[in-house]
Amino acid sequence: QVQLVESGGGLVQPGGSLRLSCAASGTIYSIYYMGWYRRAPGKQREMVAVTTSGGITNYADSVKGRFTISRGNAKNTVYLQMNSLKPEDTAVYYCNAEIKDYGLATYDYWGQGTQVTVSS
Repeated sequence: QVQLVESGGGLVQPGGSLRLSCAASGTIYSIYYMGWYRRAPGKQREMVAVTTSGGITNYADSVKGRFTISRGNAKNTVYLQMNSLKPEDTAVYYCNAEIKDYGLATYDYWGQGTQVTVSS
């Protein structure tokens, strides 16, 4: 079994910054894909930022220039640096990872989520 644990959420004023972290643990052969998604109240879950094993990144148009996704030196970690936060960024943020086990099977895992609230 693989577990993803997010941290770093909280309450911040508009224009402020937060850094989200996600760590994967368990029986892992490799991680090909990690990303961040969010769900705002009353809205559908949306992709925020993703990164592949080859280092390619992709961002939602609404966060380009403000958010940065990165992998830690330990490749089982991923971060989301969020700057110039806006009230519309308020949501529960979820970590997602595509993980291969030692039996060469690939699985899609999700973390439990961390709340980000942007309000004055």
